Parts: sequence; structure tokens; C-alpha cells
Amino acid sequence: MTPQQRIRLARRHAGLSQAALGSKVGVQRSAVGHWEATRGKFPSVAHLREIALVTGVQFEWLATGRGNMSLSADTALDSVAAADAMLVEDPLELRLLTAFRAAPTRSKAPLVEVVEQLAELRTGRPRTAAKAAGA
Repeated sequence: MTPQQRIRLARRHAGLSQAALGSKVGVQRSAVGHWEATRGKFPSVAHLREIALVTGVQFEWLATGRGNMSLSADTALDSVAAADAMLVEDPLELRLLTAFRAAPTRSKAPLVEVVEQLAELRTGRPRTAAKAAGA
């Protein structure tokens, strides 16, 4: 099975249209169409990771064809990254985190910049050079 066929199968397994997958991954529908085309382009590793997360398939299978397509129940529970766990008690922080995670990938950096600028205006403390540069 080709990488393009695996992407199409994963999308269909998740019950998503090309437009819906593109929206969840943060790309246009046409990009998904290119990824699924017989001689289409291969997505970046970051996009491939997002496709695997959105469709609930194993990254290794999606990228290489090795292993199982779907996650076992144990693997699914074990593969929740600490960064993805909801360890937030403040309702406002939870709303902010939920909105950030739901945003398309291309919108996330500008969202963080807006929040940082608002925090800077509110507190009067400038961002450090490392944070401003994205380090």
C-alpha cells in the first residue's frame, strides 16, 4: 500500500472528508487531495503527525506501512502526551487551552503572540528575547 493510499484509508476510517481533514490539520482541502493523489506530494512530518492524531491511526503505520493501522486500547491510553493531558483546574485557562488546541496549526503561533502581547500590556513586564524569538 502506498503512502497516499494509507492517508486516504486513515481519513475514510475516521469518517472525514478531505475538507474536514484539511481543516483539522490546518491545510486546504487541495493539500489533502495532493497527499492522496497517485503521484501526489508527501506531507511534512508535522502534518503526518497531525493526520495520525486526527484519524486515530498509528504514526509508524501511516508513515511507513509497518505495524498496525489502528491503535490498540492500551496504546491509545499510553500515547496521550503529557502536553495533551488536561491538567488544568482554572476554567478560563481550560477555555484558552481548548481553543488553542482546536485552532488550525497555521493559526497557533499568531494566537500565542496575541496572548503574550495582551499579557505584556496587562502586567507591564516585557517578554524576554528568548520567548519573543520562539525559543
